[in-house]
Amino acid sequence: MLAIVAYALGAMYSPGPVNLLGLNVGINGQAKKSFGFCLGVGTSMLAYLLVLGWVGAAWINDDALIVVSALGCGYIVYLASKIARSSIDISKPDNAPRLVNYRDGLVMQLLNPKAIIATLPMTTLQFPAAGIEGVSLVVWALGLAMLAAGAPGSYILIGSLVGQRIENANIVKRFNWAMAGMLVAVALSIGYEHVWVPLTSMVT
Repeated sequence: MLAIVAYALGAMYSPGPVNLLGLNVGINGQAKKSFGFCLGVGTSMLAYLLVLGWVGAAWINDDALIVVSALGCGYIVYLASKIARSSIDISKPDNAPRLVNYRDGLVMQLLNPKAIIATLPMTTLQFPAAGIEGVSLVVWALGLAMLAAGAPGSYILIGSLVGQRIENANIVKRFNWAMAGMLVAVALSIGYEHVWVPLTSMVT
């Protein structure tokens, strides 16, 4: 069972669109406003763990993954534009508009194809091998969902520690633009790997 936790840590805490967004939120001094975002991420992972744990991969076919990936790319680009347009007063971060909320965390993770791909080995291979089903499946899903919520939370904490050392608003603004660019690059990467390549392989 330690293998499940080790795999989950590696999959959830590696850099990805959700964690990068968390880093940006922390640097912008909005750690106190980010609990809902982390909770949304955890909720979506709980849903995936429970649903896929009960029905396996039956609901996730190639066509569904392409649609989810395309929608996810669009949502990532939307959040990137939100960050690029944000104007943060680092002297009064509590008065700044909220960058992300519960809905953003929930939708972004639900539409993140990497979340599905990371969850499938746990629910279809590791859970059955460890005899995790029924009530124990719910317990494990809740524990792993909390672990998932902590992933962007850890990046938010790191960003917050870095942001406290930044006193120039222009630096934060440039970082927002850089982070927005990175999120767009992530969206393009996901779009190429999970949308473009599968679609072109179907044609050929």
